[in-house]
Amino acid sequence: MRPSLHRSGDDLADRRAEYAEAYARAGDHAAAADLMAQAMERAPDWLLGRVRWGEFLADAGEADAAGAVFRQALRQDEADPYGARLKLARLGAEPVPDAPSPSFVAGLFDQYADGFEDALVRRLDYRVPDLLMALLQEAAPEARFAAALDLGCGTGLMGERLKPICHRLDGIDLSAGMLDKARRKRLYDTLHEGDILAAPRLPAGAYDLVTAADVLTYLGDLRPVFAHAASLQGPGSWLAFSTELASGTDGFVLRPSLRYAHAPTYLDAALAGAGYAIVSQTAGTLRRDRGEAIAGTLTIARLT
Repeated sequence: MRPSLHRSGDDLADRRAEYAEAYARAGDHAAAADLMAQAMERAPDWLLGRVRWGEFLADAGEADAAGAVFRQALRQDEADPYGARLKLARLGAEPVPDAPSPSFVAGLFDQYADGFEDALVRRLDYRVPDLLMALLQEAAPEARFAAALDLGCGTGLMGERLKPICHRLDGIDLSAGMLDKARRKRLYDTLHEGDILAAPRLPAGAYDLVTAADVLTYLGDLRPVFAHAASLQGPGSWLAFSTELASGTDGFVLRPSLRYAHAPTYLDAALAGAGYAIVSQTAGTLRRDRGEAIAGTLTIARLT
């Protein structure tokens, strides 16, 4: 029987996987890993099962065994839809990658598309679009923008704030599920499915505003993003974005959540390298995650 995305295709393997999840929730990660190993014996081609097995092993303190399983998953599918390379980096078994695989990010947000806004806004107290708009309007109180590009637009939460002050509004996102939600809101003039570095190359200076609300947390090295944004803008154009805050470093780190956090000094240097000057940079709480306040940096910059 052919495996599906979240099931192995073997009933006994699926039952053992369900028991493994129950043991993991109860905190017995060793038992969970053992049951998942049994499931994988019956369904050796089940990619998600293999990655979950590695996660159980990692939680049980079996880092070497977990690393071996994650590497098996990468050999099985180099597109890495379940973030095995990020998990290897968290184990210290590989360097932190500059970015996750696009397949991982797209799959992650496709999975959450239906309940995304309810979970993010109502339960996790997500505030980034409002915070960014407040800073942007403080920096440019009378500004009206001819064309704005919303990077990683998701379901359109940032777009809802941008629409009243933009003559044209375009969006791009990796997740087809998120774009379906955004399309129903009729906020955007165009919506593109793809990596933010693949944003359509319109004539130089096409966008006088580019935004990235809670998007750059899924990228490590931001220099290519800033350079790409600059290629779409002209002097005096605006860039508004959020990042999670990294402390104790001048660069970026991969957090246990598998999101990236960036030091303000890193942002300063990366922006300057792309030709941007910072107008304002403010620390703030972006949202909550597992009851913890997530500290971030909100940045408004202009292309010089």
